[in-house]
Amino acid sequence: MNYSLLETINTPADLRRLPRHDLQQLAEELRDFLLHSVSQTGGHLSSNLGTVELTIALHYVFDTPHDRLVWDVGHQTYPHKILTGRRERMPTLRQYGGMSGFPRRDESEYDTFGTAHSSTSISAALGMALASRLKGEERKAVAIIGDGAMTAGMAFEALNNAGYPHAAGGADMLVVLNDNDMSISPPVGALNKYLARLLSGRFYAAAREGAKQVLKNAPPLFELARRIEEHAKGMVVPATIFEEFGFNYVGPIDGHDLESLIPTLENLRKLKGPQFLHVVTKKGYGYKLAEADPVAYHGPSKFNPAEGLKKASGGKPTFTQVFGQWLCDMAAQDERLVGITPAMREGSGMVEFEQRFPTRYHDVGIAEQHAVTFAAGLACEGLKPVVAIYSTFLQRAYDQLIHDVAIQNLPVVFALDRAGIVGADGATHMGAFDIAFLRCIPNLSLMTPSDENECRQLLYTAYCQDHPTAVRYPRGSGAGVEVAQTMTALPFGKGEVRRQGRGVAILAFGTLLYPALEAADKLDATVANMRFVKPLDTALVEELARTHDAIVTVEEGCVVGGAGSAVAEALHAAGLSTPVLMLGLKDEFIEHGDPAKLLALQGLDAAGIERAVLQRFGAKLALVRPAINQ
Repeated sequence: MNYSLLETINTPADLRRLPRHDLQQLAEELRDFLLHSVSQTGGHLSSNLGTVELTIALHYVFDTPHDRLVWDVGHQTYPHKILTGRRERMPTLRQYGGMSGFPRRDESEYDTFGTAHSSTSISAALGMALASRLKGEERKAVAIIGDGAMTAGMAFEALNNAGYPHAAGGADMLVVLNDNDMSISPPVGALNKYLARLLSGRFYAAAREGAKQVLKNAPPLFELARRIEEHAKGMVVPATIFEEFGFNYVGPIDGHDLESLIPTLENLRKLKGPQFLHVVTKKGYGYKLAEADPVAYHGPSKFNPAEGLKKASGGKPTFTQVFGQWLCDMAAQDERLVGITPAMREGSGMVEFEQRFPTRYHDVGIAEQHAVTFAAGLACEGLKPVVAIYSTFLQRAYDQLIHDVAIQNLPVVFALDRAGIVGADGATHMGAFDIAFLRCIPNLSLMTPSDENECRQLLYTAYCQDHPTAVRYPRGSGAGVEVAQTMTALPFGKGEVRRQGRGVAILAFGTLLYPALEAADKLDATVANMRFVKPLDTALVEELARTHDAIVTVEEGCVVGGAGSAVAEALHAAGLSTPVLMLGLKDEFIEHGDPAKLLALQGLDAAGIERAVLQRFGAKLALVRPAINQ
């Protein structure tokens, strides 16, 4: 396609200079450019195809960046990035040193709030709106929320605050609900059903506006109509909960119709106080394959737009697939098992489980706090809940994990996917902190499988316990170890020596066992597969400390407070002074990029482990093997 209009847009100011009749052509060019660009890099697609017209309308009406646009989740902001001077950087999307797939304040002044987790936009926009008022500045703050993010409690906490005049002063802000009837997985819950009912009442909105036009020249009748409007509305559609929160509710309107969007936004921009615009969009809009299967096209890898996605074939199973198969096998054995996911059915590998055990499958929506306490309630009644949740999302339910599960010592299993480095999604999605924040919680055990088969067996081991447990595993596939169909509980709290060497003992937690073994072959070091962070195999730690000159811990998690710290604490408690080198993720937020490259940059590939050991303990190793430095 010829991008004659799009290539003239380097800032939203350029966009605002276009005559309105050119905007539809711009939308077509932008959508085509977006499709072909993402097909070359991979990234979020269907959510971005659905926000093309909405993005154009927002930048056309609002004086960005002076007016603040705050995007929720942020995986739908590629059109926003393209229109705000980053079109030429799209080939670097989600690559190391390239453009982020999410809004980042340090990337552009148009990215007013960094995000990637859901349901934060209304809170942030409210803060900006009130800051503008306190500073005496005339600017608008707009929160764009959708993709299931309205199901999270935080969004309603913000609505409650924003619409309360005494607390927030009736903030001048606009909330745009981008209602695409989707999150990542299909939508769930009562709120989604409520929004669907609102759509069925569109005729009411049209009739109401028509009546106003008829009555506006007869003031007494118009006033009477205004007074009875709320009562009459209840006869046709439910009163909107957003109005009850103190917002002026408008909609729903077609989010792909620029002739509706732009005048509506222009009117709302002039209004004072909290405004709420309900727009309806279609995820994947304009690309038939994505419209038909928005889940598959949510975050595709590279593909040919003319052919669409190709079905993956063969290859090693991913850890997610290992979990999904274990969940089904375990559920077939034990009727008490209940599977829970906070809106990540596909991502957590629970599609087959839902199909086979629909009454025991619960997608609670983007509501991690609720997911954990819901699991606690199930466990109180003798069921065995398994919460499948990304490491980065468990952070959102930390209080519930401690207060509702651990203190009550309830047997909930947490299957922590995406632990460690995840790659292209960047700092917001890295599973860097779970070892550190979980191992300090009493009653809870934490396991780190080194490969696919050990993942299955440790999940079974966790399930057999009568207290809270967590099993962390990375994104993607592992060493390619064959997965046994039988399920065997491994010795609880016990590691194993996988290679006997001299001088240095490397204690590996998780899948870094394999690069540790590779490095150990060069160093002639001992390697232990620790399996458990908590309870730590202190007997093995002490034995290795007494029989070696140095200890090296390796983990794909933050060094600060991590498994290495647990080993150091155990040696201190035992009165042992064996030196310890802790290798793991540095005390920094890790950027987006290829996972293998990021791992190497953190010094956690085989070469990096070998290099770190030689730098720290080269002299000791030279005494054991004089040729080590040759």
